[in-house]
Formats: sequence, structure tokens, C-alpha cells
Amino acid sequence: MITKSVFGNAIFSDKISVALGNVQFPEGPTNLYQPIRYILSLAGKRIRPQLVLLGADLFGDTPIDEVVPASVAIEYFHNFTLIHDDIMDKAPLRRGQETVHQKWNDDIAILSGDALLIKAYEQLAQCPAIVVPSLLKTFNKVALEVCEGQQMDMDFETREHVSKEEYVNMIRLKTSVLLGGALEMGAIIAGASNQERSKLYRFGENLGIAFQLQDDILDAFGDPATFGKQIGGDIIVNKKTILHILLKQELDVADFALFTTILEMPASKSESKIQQMKELYQKYAVLDKANALKEAYTRRAYASLDEIEVENRRKEDLFSLADHLMNRAR
Repeated sequence: MITKSVFGNAIFSDKISVALGNVQFPEGPTNLYQPIRYILSLAGKRIRPQLVLLGADLFGDTPIDEVVPASVAIEYFHNFTLIHDDIMDKAPLRRGQETVHQKWNDDIAILSGDALLIKAYEQLAQCPAIVVPSLLKTFNKVALEVCEGQQMDMDFETREHVSKEEYVNMIRLKTSVLLGGALEMGAIIAGASNQERSKLYRFGENLGIAFQLQDDILDAFGDPATFGKQIGGDIIVNKKTILHILLKQELDVADFALFTTILEMPASKSESKIQQMKELYQKYAVLDKANALKEAYTRRAYASLDEIEVENRRKEDLFSLADHLMNRAR
């Protein structure tokens, strides 16, 4: 059963849920298709498929049924990346439930993810024929960039130094290009000009960067009651988040030694590790610096949306979405 999302535009949310629920996968092999049904049933916010519909809606009254297949394709691709990312991260849980590789095994998860990616292309082929080449060009570019971002993220794990600029570029590729691409694909179907499509893409790209920076901030400073994950999880595993990177570039000699000691603390001392690292964050005003960076990318996103030459009423859903994402507690 495909769970309904209650995020964003209610009409679009319903349309996506119905479309995902109506897609029929073959009965077998069971171990190929059951994991796909499972991951799709763990509905998240479904931001990305809604962005396709919002991108089309921004530029006119394109029949929604012409846009839905591209929306489903984006959701399939996103879940394909989640299945494979969870294997690479050895993650036991996704959206509070067992990950696909944990519930089945790595081999099954890899193959099911591959099948889901192929199904994404199958959905794109159902879009109006005149726009399919442009959709494929955007989709393929974004899909490859997401892979590049994931590889950069893994490479950072073994690097001693990562700059702020490198980190922002990594999250741009891993996270935000898919938001921009989803919006642009909707605009393509609606017949928007290349110039207007580019403005909309930049809105999604900058919003995606701000979204990930907010995620980094919430991991350390969010409310445990609403965040949905363990506070300080990134600190425990020494993840090079924007907070980690901004702190490291500001430390004096004495505090750098303390920072190194904190990184080496064992899992049995995780609470102390989180507390001591957050004390360093506070000492060097890292939260303020991270928030300022997030707000800079949010302003860039809003500026790109302002530049799009359509009636302001058509932008309301996108402004509302951006406001919600930037003021979320989880």
C-alpha cells in the first residue's frame, strides 16, 4: 500500500499518491519487486515529485496527467538513490523502518534499486513525445550529478581537510540538483522558455543547498521531540557537516587539540562527545555562521523565483514550500 503524503499542495500530493498506488509491478520475481513496493510505501514528504507538478503549474494550465509520469519518475529515481545510499552508509533504518538491504540483503537491494531506476525511464517515456528528448537531457544530467555528489561525500570521509566551498558543491550535486531538475522538468512539459527554465532551476538548486545546511544545523541543534532522529548523530560519527567544517577553520591551537580528542572519543561516550563538540560550536559562534550561510542561499533562491516572469499568484505554492522547508523542525 502506498502511503499518502500530506506535504505541500494537497491536490498535487493526492495526485502523486494515486499515481504511485496505480502503478502495477510484476508479481515476480518476488525478491526483485517486493523491495520496490516496500520502499515506495515508506512515504516521505515527496517534495521532489511535487516540484515537477509545481514547475509545470507555474507556467500555465498544462493537463496534470501529462506531468504526472515525470513526477513519478523523479520519485522512483529518488528512492533508487536511497536504496543504494543506505547500502553504502550501512544504515539500518529509513523513515523509521528497516532499510531494504537490512530487511532483505545487499544483493537484493542493489538489484531492486537498479530495477527502480529502469522503471523511472519507463515513466519518462509516457510523457508527451515532443518533450521527451528535453526531459531525458535534464534527467540524465541530474542523475549523473547526484552520483558525482555521492562519490564526493564518500571521498570526504577519508580526507583530513574539506573546505566550505567543496562541501557546498558536494551538497549541491548530491541533493540540490535533483530539486532544480524536478522543477525544470515540469517547466519543460509546460513549454517554458530556456531562460525561464534556468531561473526556476536556480531557485531549486539554491533552495536545496539551504535545505541541506538546515539539515546539518538541526542534527546538532534541533529539538529531539520533533527532529525524528538522534540529536548529534553527525557528531558521533565525525561526519564533515557544515558545522564541523566551519569550526575546524576557526580553531586556535589549544582548541584544535581538544577538537581532535573529541573526534577520537569512543561510542560509549557519545553523550559527552556531543556535549563537548557543541560547546566548541557555541564558543566559535558556528551556529550563527551556518545560519548566515543558509540564509544567503535562501535569499538567492527567492531572488531567482522573483525574476521569473509569471503572475505572482502562480508563485505562491513555491514561496510557501520554501518557507516551510526553511522553518522546519525536522
